[in-house]
Amino acid sequence: MIHETRIHELSAAPVRARDYVLYWMQASQRAGFNHALEYAARAADGLKAPLVVGFGLDASYPEANARHFAFMLQGLQETHAALRERGIQLAVRKAPPDEAALQFARRACMVVCDRGYLRHQKQWRRRVAEEADCRVVQVESDVVVPVEVTSDKEEYAARTIRPKIHDRLDGYLVDLEESGPERDSLDIGLNSADVSDWQAALQRLGADREVGPVDDYTGGTSEARRLLDEFIDQRLARYHDRRNEPALDWVSHMSPYLHFGQISPVEIALEVSLHDGEGPDAYLEELIVRRELAANFCHHNPRYDSFEALPEWARETLAKHAADEREYEYSRERLEHARTHDPYWNAAQTEMVLTGKMHNYMRMYWGKKILEWTRDPAQAHAILAGLNNRYSLDGRDPVSWGNFAWIFGKHDRPWQERPIFGTVRYMNAAGLERKFDIEAYVQKIQRRDEH
Repeated sequence: MIHETRIHELSAAPVRARDYVLYWMQASQRAGFNHALEYAARAADGLKAPLVVGFGLDASYPEANARHFAFMLQGLQETHAALRERGIQLAVRKAPPDEAALQFARRACMVVCDRGYLRHQKQWRRRVAEEADCRVVQVESDVVVPVEVTSDKEEYAARTIRPKIHDRLDGYLVDLEESGPERDSLDIGLNSADVSDWQAALQRLGADREVGPVDDYTGGTSEARRLLDEFIDQRLARYHDRRNEPALDWVSHMSPYLHFGQISPVEIALEVSLHDGEGPDAYLEELIVRRELAANFCHHNPRYDSFEALPEWARETLAKHAADEREYEYSRERLEHARTHDPYWNAAQTEMVLTGKMHNYMRMYWGKKILEWTRDPAQAHAILAGLNNRYSLDGRDPVSWGNFAWIFGKHDRPWQERPIFGTVRYMNAAGLERKFDIEAYVQKIQRRDEH
């Protein structure tokens, strides 16, 4: 079932009598459990037309490099094959996503698109809706509860958004049946880049190769589902009390797959909901409430990617303490190369550079230290975002921008005042040593580095 509130008509243009229905795939890069895809398949059957999936592949995508494109292309290779089994052609155009969509739309009866919450993603869809001469319909498929159903304003914190989400969950945590399309589109002639071999596709793309692919994570829906099954079988029951221990790696590793839309959060939530206990409850809190708080933040706050998005109290207290003496100050270059006095921070930075991902708890500590070691808080925000977006597979999305903002006080409350941080929450190395076997984490990353 596709809940009607997931569906929004972006244009009033008519449905045309043309060659195919177009699903412009961008955020939801998967062939399974995809509300936008299933809506498009049913629309195609209703119009007695085939369905084509179009994708824009742009080497100049904001802050993307070969690491991100390799993971994405691994997923697209699998999606291409899975769609082909359903008789659906995936046509990939080397062009900015909005331009590719408009090119494909010239032969389309109508355009169905998925949804993104960032500024450039909204701009793409707005342009397509304005310039395409056929109807454009957006179907929201990468949150559990649609962002505007949850709230019509920017929420203050998890405690304010949580009841609004929980009150609506039952209507959205439902299975999605695949249906159609009845007509094959594989023989429709469309100019398309070949993504059947991700390595060859990456070579032809010409993306920035200064940050290369990683071996630790492989893109694609099947790998996402394998990791999810492993997590549920081996770690879910104790997730609530072991997830923060950096050396244990007691996490699901779903964030890169969610970032690229290679697995649905609804699918994950339904699988986890089959199990009872504190572990599943804690995981669903992160997957739904915390993740959708970040979507709410980016959707309702146009300054989500800047220091100006912070609450007034946080900006004022950080400005008040900006001139405080700092025992250590580091340039972005020193930070990027993990050359600080702090072995725990260095290990976290090294983990991100080597693997494309950082342990969730260490990411909080990592960000707090950048704030502490940088004279200007706004510059600290920019450095933190730049490093994370460059190396992390799960960077450059609402969750990342929400995480960055939290470092500086967003979605939090004032704490006891102290130097540098003012009343923004503070973290230190002694806290890591008290709570965890942090030396085991450092050794683990050192072993990874040696290989």
